Amino acid sequence: MKELVEVIAKSLVENPDEVVVTETESPKETVVLLSVAASDMGKVIGKQGRIAKAIRTVVKAAASKEDKKVIVEIQQ
Repeated sequence: MKELVEVIAKSLVENPDEVVVTETESPKETVVLLSVAASDMGKVIGKQGRIAKAIRTVVKAAASKEDKKVIVEIQQ
C-alpha cells in the first residue's frame, strides 16, 4: 500500500522529492502516513477533501483483496 500512495501523491504535487510515505502494520490494520510539502498540501487534499477521499477509496479497494483495513492519514 505504501508504494501505491507514494505513486499517487508524487503525481499530484509540484515537489515530488518531498513526498514521504511511512507504513505501520498491526495484525488488524495498516496505517499509511503521507507527508508532503506545505505548498503541496492543498493539491493532495483537494477542494472539500475530494482528492484525499479518492486516494483513500483507491487504497481501500486495493486492500480489500488482502482482507486488511488500511487507514490513510495526511500529515503536515
